[in-house]
Amino acid sequence: MNDNEAYLSFFKEEIRKFVEARNWSKYHTPKNLIQAMSIEVAELSELFLFKEDKLKIILKDDVLLSKIEEEVADVFIYLISFVNTLNMDLTKSFLNKMKKNKSKYPTKEFNNGVYYKK
Repeated sequence: MNDNEAYLSFFKEEIRKFVEARNWSKYHTPKNLIQAMSIEVAELSELFLFKEDKLKIILKDDVLLSKIEEEVADVFIYLISFVNTLNMDLTKSFLNKMKKNKSKYPTKEFNNGVYYKK
């Protein structure tokens, strides 16, 4: 399975079953999940600490890419656990936020890293 074949519901259900099978629901409070997510993001950030950050160099480093994939997966798993705990509709949240972002950052004013005042 790959990104083109998977649905968000697949991830939500797989993570829900994983958590329930281990009786971890009582530990998956919003606060704990946010803290766990934050720690995983820090671990992802640590992979880049004092390293060359050019994309072509990163893409050639199979060991680094493997570690990045693992940390990104950890962040994603905790994010989905957080979404599950709050019974959120992530797609709806995403679409609402993107609508706000498009209004807040119109392409005529924000383009190529530059803010163009009207």
